[in-house]
Amino acid sequence: MNCKEFENASALYLYDELRGSERAEFEAHLAACAACRARLEESQRLHRLLTDCPRPEPTPDLLARCRQTLDEALDHEELGWRSLLRGWMWSFGAAPATRAAAALTLIVFGFGLGWTLRPRAAALPVAGGEPTQAGFNPSDLSNLHIRSISQVTPDPQSGGVRITLDAERRVTLEGSLDDPRIRQVLVDTMKGYDNPGIRRDTLDALRMQTDDPSVRGALMYAMARDPNAGVRLEALKTVQHMECGADTHQGLLNVVEHDSNAGVRAAAIDALVQHLQQEGMDDAVLAAFERLATSDRDPVVRMRCLTAVRRLQGNG
Repeated sequence: MNCKEFENASALYLYDELRGSERAEFEAHLAACAACRARLEESQRLHRLLTDCPRPEPTPDLLARCRQTLDEALDHEELGWRSLLRGWMWSFGAAPATRAAAALTLIVFGFGLGWTLRPRAAALPVAGGEPTQAGFNPSDLSNLHIRSISQVTPDPQSGGVRITLDAERRVTLEGSLDDPRIRQVLVDTMKGYDNPGIRRDTLDALRMQTDDPSVRGALMYAMARDPNAGVRLEALKTVQHMECGADTHQGLLNVVEHDSNAGVRAAAIDALVQHLQQEGMDDAVLAAFERLATSDRDPVVRMRCLTAVRRLQGNG
């Protein structure tokens, strides 16, 4: 591969669209050509900046009002959701292509309304009735189950959090993370709720009490296993500023070695370097950096690990 071919393939490489043989040729040229390597680094920096640009989103209050209005409208339907879907699909029964279009519409519509808890979080009992303070009597925790969460709003100034959710009826819990019921709802939401926007809001609330073991565990879980790279990155930033321990080093190192997103891996490398510079050398981490600097499949990670080794050894 020459420099012109390299330049033409750079965009495909950035978006991981190169086939195996093309990627091998690209990376071979990358390793041999300093000028192309510099151009790729510039492109990667621009790509990261564009990815990090804020995207306007509807406010939580607007989303909550829309969902509440939709819930109330559905409650007035005599035959409910099942009849609605059956009638919708029956109306397209004679046309296979139209049925496919209807199914696609249902998928898109369902994605927008996808506020269903996974089994672990769905089994969590909460109080029922009208908007309620977290200080309700524990005997109220009867047989109600969370169906969906429409809003998580932390208040960094007061340390409180407001959770609006649907059980058999709309419920709002208010209180601080010192309340074990508030904390448990948030921890289970962080680990098992389908909507990444709600998980991101929950992450902001959990940041207020990172010294609690269950909160710390939820943040470490999100950093390593959340399906959304943006949520993983935000969880990593929170873990980076938590009190460090052996579990923190190992968790960050696992992200460096196994995360599917190069940007998240690079952030974990930087976080580990910061910790080691403040607290002293960890031979296991240094050995991992040295190995990845020569063998990792991603050239950005290889270069980042090499830079980390030099910094930790005082050579750069």
